Amino acid sequence: MSSEIENKLHQCSVCQKVFKKKSCLTSHTKLVHSLEKPFKCSECLKAFSRKANLQIHQKLHTGERPHQCSVCLKAFAQKSNLDNHQKLHTGERPHQCSVCLNSFKRKSHLLDHLRVHTKERPYQCSECLKTFSHKLSLNKHLSVHSGERPHQCSECLKTFAQKSTLIDHMRVHSGKKPYQCPQCKKAFSRKSYLRMHLRVHTKERPYQCSECLKTFSHKLSLNRHLSVHSGEKPHQCSECLETFTQKSTLICHMRVHSGKKTYQCLQCKKAFSRKSTLDMHMRVHTGEKPHRCSKCLRAFAYKSSLICHLISHARKKKKLQCSLSYRRLGLITGSLTSMHT
Repeated sequence: MSSEIENKLHQCSVCQKVFKKKSCLTSHTKLVHSLEKPFKCSECLKAFSRKANLQIHQKLHTGERPHQCSVCLKAFAQKSNLDNHQKLHTGERPHQCSVCLNSFKRKSHLLDHLRVHTKERPYQCSECLKTFSHKLSLNKHLSVHSGERPHQCSECLKTFAQKSTLIDHMRVHSGKKPYQCPQCKKAFSRKSYLRMHLRVHTKERPYQCSECLKTFSHKLSLNRHLSVHSGEKPHQCSECLETFTQKSTLICHMRVHSGKKTYQCLQCKKAFSRKSTLDMHMRVHTGEKPHRCSKCLRAFAYKSSLICHLISHARKKKKLQCSLSYRRLGLITGSLTSMHT
């Protein structure tokens, strides 16, 4: 039966997408992979393969956003975007991965996710031949070669290659965290951070080290781990010559010398050089204590405090062992004395 179904399916030879009808495949090939784009925007001259896509695009210029969320009042240019957005409030994730059971709001997100398991990377950079699992990742990567960063933050003047990255960055200054975990209600400024956080609950660790087979929940964690095997530290501080495996770690380190503190607490206005330090500081205000002792169940705001606390248990145990040893030694000494008197 399954072979009959497979025979009826029509697969795109370019991106491997599967269609039930041959006419759908023909339409997909023409619209997605064909270079023909006859519909042009009169404002910015951007061209599209479909008239419907041009009409959607033109709303960027008019600012028209007729579809509004009844919960948070956020407005959208397209009804489909509103429908997908509302799933943030309902927590609905109808599309489930058959491999790891992770679920998604959109079918397209599930299809993107499946490449984590298949290792498929159909999008290739024409400059350096690097491959990517998602077209968006390729588009972002292309800015590495062009060096173009046209989107600038009005607060700190930092520039970005993508407008979406600038929008995400602006939440550092505003403190907005619109993406909430349906499990623990923790909120995040970026959707990608929420997706990564959800692996805390699902225990998913899709990234594996080819050297020692250790698995990781995030690709960044795997990349950092790989330097353990290579020992490579290519990023050097020009001030103190200390070297680092990651460029981001070097950038954070450089603030030690510059004294720059870009991350400010909205509660008490205290500033920090690293976002991670600000996140830890926020526990002073929220009272959050995520690190719990497995011995006495006492909770701590910081992992370092838990480690110091665990040492106290180890000392108590050692002290008890010492007192028992001295007691036994006293009994033995007493026995020997009585034998020789």
